[in-house]
Amino acid sequence: MPITTLLFDVGGPLDTEVAFERAIDLRLPEAVRRQGIDVTPESYVAACAWAVDSFAPNLYQAVVWRLCDGDVFAAHRAWALLAEEMGRIEFGEPREGMIELLAALRAAGFSLGIVANQPLTLPAKLERLGMAGLFDSADGSAALGLSKPDPRLFLAVCARLGAAPADCLMVGDRIDNDIAPARLLGMRTIRFRCGRHAAQAPRTWSELPDADVATVDALAAAIDRLAG
Repeated sequence: MPITTLLFDVGGPLDTEVAFERAIDLRLPEAVRRQGIDVTPESYVAACAWAVDSFAPNLYQAVVWRLCDGDVFAAHRAWALLAEEMGRIEFGEPREGMIELLAALRAAGFSLGIVANQPLTLPAKLERLGMAGLFDSADGSAALGLSKPDPRLFLAVCARLGAAPADCLMVGDRIDNDIAPARLLGMRTIRFRCGRHAAQAPRTWSELPDADVATVDALAAAIDRLAG
């Protein structure tokens, strides 16, 4: 069955998140230290690796929890402080060549949708990325009331686009939040290797993506191969 609908995560494939991760790396350890907990560069790296390997849906919330070592009150305070500080900054770095690829895919007749854990400010982020108007369904998890890895978020976007899961190809950077739930529904999948989850390993062969890519050109070639 040919693919008619392409679904995209935002962070990673569309937004490089380089500045976002740099800001997190600066602010998260400091938010935990302000709770009287020592955080070394080594313990921070180890906590990030643990969160990725644990398939934690909210990566940085899991990192805070790990660094706070089970101290619920410290974890809540550190997370609230981090969220407040990160909320003051507007992020959005389009991946080079992605705008042109999305426009070409639309011109080729594909329906495009977003399946992403994103706040209600997603429309403003898409504007900053230069991608506003390129998607037929452009609401994130906050607007739809569901979050990945819940397969119902994928189904909600499919319903908006009038597509069955078998009609869809999902592009995301995470095995846990993107590839595994999409494959569970019968979608074809492409992992865009980047950021924190670039080396995340599937737990079984059922979570392997149909293709692994690391560049926009490779993504375009993989879509061409899988969507035919």
